[in-house]
Amino acid sequence: MIDLGISKLALIGAVALIVIGPEKLPRVARTVGTLIGKAQKYVSDVKAEVNRAMENEELKKMKDSVESAAHQVEQSFHDSSHQFEKDWQAATAGLEGTTTSHDPGQASSSSDFLPPLFMPQYRHPGKNWRLKRSATPQWYKARQGVRTKALSGAARVARFRPRA
Repeated sequence: MIDLGISKLALIGAVALIVIGPEKLPRVARTVGTLIGKAQKYVSDVKAEVNRAMENEELKKMKDSVESAAHQVEQSFHDSSHQFEKDWQAATAGLEGTTTSHDPGQASSSSDFLPPLFMPQYRHPGKNWRLKRSATPQWYKARQGVRTKALSGAARVARFRPRA
């Protein structure tokens, strides 16, 4: 770097005062100051971009390591599930009336077929979430003026607007 001491800055200021003149010196000093500020901003932007690029590289490395670890976990789970299936087939192979594979082309006896368990059909609950339902009878609600139907604000205004 350039080593600028106070004596050198004073010499540069004196030469600038003589060469430029006292009338133009403040404007030139402002221009030089803005140019130096822009240069510092540019240098800081370049530093920030370099830091972001380094962080991106670190994040990519971290992402790759996490993905490889996840792949290893998935592979070990897949291997253990295959081992479990082999152990299960070996354990159930000795039972009577069971087969290890169910091919559609393979003839099966009536003892191989198990009826499906009773599964109740889906029934919609029939609830209307807009209306609060309770044990209060409808005739009581009507007599007391309880609102049983939800109205929007615009519908309520239209309903109760005086007719002209």
